[in-house]
Formats: sequence, C-alpha cells, structure tokens
Amino acid sequence: MSNLFRVNSPLGVLKHLILIVLIVALMLFIFFFVYLPATTNHGQTITVPKITGMRLDQLEDYLADNNLRYFVNDSSYSTSKKPFEVLTQDPVPGSKVKEDRKIYISYNMKTPPQIKMPKLTGLAVKNVQTILKSYDLQVGEVRFVPDLEQNAVLKQLYQGKEIAPGALITKGAVIDLVVGNGLGNDEFEVPRVVGMPVDEATVLLVGQNLQVGSIIYQAATNGEADGTVLRQRPNAGSEARIRVGEMVDLWVAGPEPVQPVE
Repeated sequence: MSNLFRVNSPLGVLKHLILIVLIVALMLFIFFFVYLPATTNHGQTITVPKITGMRLDQLEDYLADNNLRYFVNDSSYSTSKKPFEVLTQDPVPGSKVKEDRKIYISYNMKTPPQIKMPKLTGLAVKNVQTILKSYDLQVGEVRFVPDLEQNAVLKQLYQGKEIAPGALITKGAVIDLVVGNGLGNDEFEVPRVVGMPVDEATVLLVGQNLQVGSIIYQAATNGEADGTVLRQRPNAGSEARIRVGEMVDLWVAGPEPVQPVE
C-alpha cells in the first residue's frame, strides 16, 4: 500500500495527479447525476389540477394524492359562491410543478363581512345601481313615488326600514330604493293662460311647478296679437285638475319665431 503513494519520479507525480483528477470527476458525476436527481426529483414534474370550485375540506386528501399541498393566502365573500369554496389558485391548472409544491388559494367565507352603507339619496337611480354593485350589495325593489326629483333616489331601505349612510351592513344585502317620478302628489286647479302673452304664460306655469310642453304656432282666430296664447291643454276650469310637474301644451298666435343662426 505504501508503494502506491510513493513518488520516485516525475512520471509518478503525473500518475498521482491523473488519479486525483479522476477521483474528483467521479465524485462530481455521482453528486450531480445521482445524488441530486434522487433528492430533488430532477426532470419529474406534476401537472397542477383544477381545484377552484372545490371545498376546503376536500383539498387536503385530494392534493396529498397528487403529491401537492395548499396554503390559504386570501379570502373574500361572494353571494354566488358556496361557503368555503375555492375561488382562485396559483399556479393555475395545467401548470408543471415539482412534487410537494404549495398551491396558494383564496376561498369564499361562510359569514359575509360587514361594510359601511354608501349614501344613495339624491343620486340618479342608474348611478345608484352601479354604486351598489361596486359595494357587493344587491338592488331590491325600486318603487316610484310622486316627487319633483325625477329618477332621483329619495330613500334607501334595508329590510323595510331606512338605513343611514355609514351604518354597518353585510355584503350581499338587498337594498330597496324609493325613487321620484318627477310628479308632485297634490292636485290643484289648472291655471288659465289663454289670452296671455306666451312669455307671461310660461312664467306663470313654471311658477306653479308645471312644465311647458309643446308650443304650437298658428294663425290668429279673432285678430289676436302675435305671441298670444289661443288655446291650452289641459283646459282651465274648476273641474280640471293637474299635479305638480305635469305639462301644459300651448297654441300661440303668429308664425313660429325664427331661431337666430349661431
């Protein structure tokens, strides 16, 4: 054995160097091509299955059978999903991963979280529907009532009672809306504007919270001056009733005014 490592000449030194190089090369080969593949499953991958839509209590065994694990990194709430249903996963289905890889998931909570009720009154009903959706609240009954604020939300209701802005409410709750229809509730006698100049008639109608509808120009019937109201609809009279916000059409003497060219 002692003769093996005895160096008596330059040739012996060379033989020893070659032997050392071969030993090192063998060790590297064993480390990279035998040991590492055996400990890291080199070249072996698993296809990530689809787990969205599954319940949390199903994941442990299912992923274990696929040599995978899961980790919850988020949760949210949706009325359209079941409690504890998996909503998202990362990596996505079909991805190639190593064994024992963690799949990061989010799931649907059983109890909806509470949020602050937004202020809806005074806003157009179309805008309110968008706002409720952004808060994960649902639009319930939309009831129109007589009011001059046409299509504006007058009241916001939860379970039949008004709910104030800022009050805590659960996500997914149903909010009912009371909306103005642009008309008042009280009826009164139709004012008489026949015989008046059209500009004065307009001021009178608007002053009584009525709207001027169509203005139709025609030839005078009894020599009335141009611009005089010849006829109105609905007609005035003690039996004729009208509500706030309704329209009154006018027939006016004379040719239709020429609009100035801008």
